[in-house]
Amino acid sequence: MIESRALKKRDLYLNKLIGFQDTEPVKVVTGIRRCGKSSLLKLMVGHLRASGILPEQIVEMNFESHDYRVMGSDDLYRYVKQRVVPGRRMYLFFDEIQRVEAWEDAINAFRVDLDCDIYVTCSNAHLLASEYATYLAGRCVEIKMLPLSFREFLDFHGFELRETASALGGTRRQAFDQSGERYDLREVFDAYLRFGGMPGIAEVGLDQERAMTLLDGIYATVVIRDILEREKRRGQRQITDPVLLRKIIRFLADNIGSSVSIASIGNTLVNEGLLEDGRRRGSPSAHTVQAYVDALLESCFFYEIKRFDIKGKAYLRTLGKYYIVDLGLRNYLLGIRDRDSGHIIENAVYFELLRRGYDVSIGKVNSAEVDFIATTAGEKLYVQVTESMRSEEVRARELAPLKMIRDNYEKIVLSPDPGLESCFDGIQSLDLIDWLLDA
Repeated sequence: MIESRALKKRDLYLNKLIGFQDTEPVKVVTGIRRCGKSSLLKLMVGHLRASGILPEQIVEMNFESHDYRVMGSDDLYRYVKQRVVPGRRMYLFFDEIQRVEAWEDAINAFRVDLDCDIYVTCSNAHLLASEYATYLAGRCVEIKMLPLSFREFLDFHGFELRETASALGGTRRQAFDQSGERYDLREVFDAYLRFGGMPGIAEVGLDQERAMTLLDGIYATVVIRDILEREKRRGQRQITDPVLLRKIIRFLADNIGSSVSIASIGNTLVNEGLLEDGRRRGSPSAHTVQAYVDALLESCFFYEIKRFDIKGKAYLRTLGKYYIVDLGLRNYLLGIRDRDSGHIIENAVYFELLRRGYDVSIGKVNSAEVDFIATTAGEKLYVQVTESMRSEEVRARELAPLKMIRDNYEKIVLSPDPGLESCFDGIQSLDLIDWLLDA
């Protein structure tokens, strides 16, 4: 077993788990495969041991292990019950719990029968949204885990941020690797956009061939185990064609940040001969595409974002957008290119807003669009994202929608090339890299 002292910290998520320690809700960590959920459980185990919890009070089970491959809910219940320490609270950690048939029955029984604190991970958001909620409505809390942020990327890959003298006076931040080599932050940020934030990349290094091999394994596992096999286990035969699934994945990856409809995906696939046209053959092509897209959303491979009418104060049923959970996976699927770099940095901003706890939507104001409206219980933030703010034409285009909004919430434009001006009529123009690092 990897000991927690050898693991890189993921304090954003660990602190959430610690905050719910010894409370009734089952702690459910969701997220795409290989984003760090198993390591997070090990970090929590390390925290418990450091705080005085005895090793025999902790039960850890990873259902990816061959040891547990034929275990059902009754077997799971007996296994844990045999390890209960009388008079002590038990801490139960179940990794990839969805691989156990009828696992919900065992978890619910533990809650009723034992003095215990339960932590589980699963690689499918649907598990919490439907099946699990039936058993534990109101008695579970979800921790949504994402691949590495840019700041975590620096830490995992051994970069240290230091303030250095700037030729223009003052200081600037630069990254230094473990051998003392100095890098401009934009150079390291470009590596982040290229390799993505899967923690395993840090183990193979920033090497193109090895990184793509690792990402190939993640992709295959998500598609085969979390989508195709899961559908088979549930007795559903909607998701049966791996070739069609890959085509839809590539379509969505190619169109991150663009307005997309189920119909537009279906039309593209019909034109390529990959999907029957329902108007000609009676095949419900839109329903088929919707089922495949839903499976990708449930596996946390893609995230959907809806439009919000700022003036009408209502969500719209019109076109939404999709973002891919990891840009390294996108580069694996499509190859590395820079023709849509604006949407690439937009993708990075979207997931950073999610990490910071915001609910995120697209903003519509008259006929114009605000890239993101980010809200929490007591805060709202309007965000535009662009490659550069140096051009007068670009500045006018990016600022215009924000100027139409009449409330007093914060409005910002994020760019890796923000120019010299930092404020336009109360709208902040911020350096994207600084914003990512200054959470």
